[in-house]
Amino acid sequence: MCGILVHRKEIPIFAVRLTGAVCFGCYKQLKTMSGIIGKKIGMTSIYSADGRSVACTVIKAGPCVITQVKNEETDGYTAVQLGFGERKEKNTPNALKGHFNKANTTPKKEVVEFRNFREEFEGQVALGNEISVGDVFAEGDFVDAIGTSKGKGFQGVVKRHNFGGVGQATHGQHNRLRAPGSIGGASYPARVFKGMRMAGRMGGDRVTVLNLEVMKVVPEENLIVVSGSVPGAKNSIVVLEK
Repeated sequence: MCGILVHRKEIPIFAVRLTGAVCFGCYKQLKTMSGIIGKKIGMTSIYSADGRSVACTVIKAGPCVITQVKNEETDGYTAVQLGFGERKEKNTPNALKGHFNKANTTPKKEVVEFRNFREEFEGQVALGNEISVGDVFAEGDFVDAIGTSKGKGFQGVVKRHNFGGVGQATHGQHNRLRAPGSIGGASYPARVFKGMRMAGRMGGDRVTVLNLEVMKVVPEENLIVVSGSVPGAKNSIVVLEK
């Protein structure tokens, strides 16, 4: 077991800091996890029970079809693979067609694997079965949202790394307000250190946001409303984990 014990509401998370990032590897292996795949619709705001206006994200989650069930005997671990969204058959490789045919379902656009699917779903975990948002989440739950952040293109150091620019606008400065400044030494070390913060491609990263509260679930419309913002543009794919 590694790292620092952090409390996520009622669930302990074992985390370790590696090169400035938080690794939840050990936690994910131990956690009995369930989740669902969805599509980000947009943002709105609703009033909480105590009268506060809460910014929320609306997600069309599911229904998802179980396309594969993995177990200890054949795969070395337990997991459930869910498929979401329709895909044109003419654009689907033959190998994937056979994979979806085994589950008696049409080709799916997105396929995500959830390890150690929670025990209360044991009766529902079978090829071809549907999992809907009402089966997994309820109002008041806390979820993690995983998405791909909006791409920003090639950006400078001020936008990408929050640099303040070089010096001020006076004292002989010319077009230096957004410059990165020096990036290394001279004859020693005669190179630029790896990891130097510089201009470059920004966005388009896989981002996980933790502990978003489920404000509302509308099972008949396959909608879930979570507090706060979720990474990605409208109509992008979002994975919700519990």
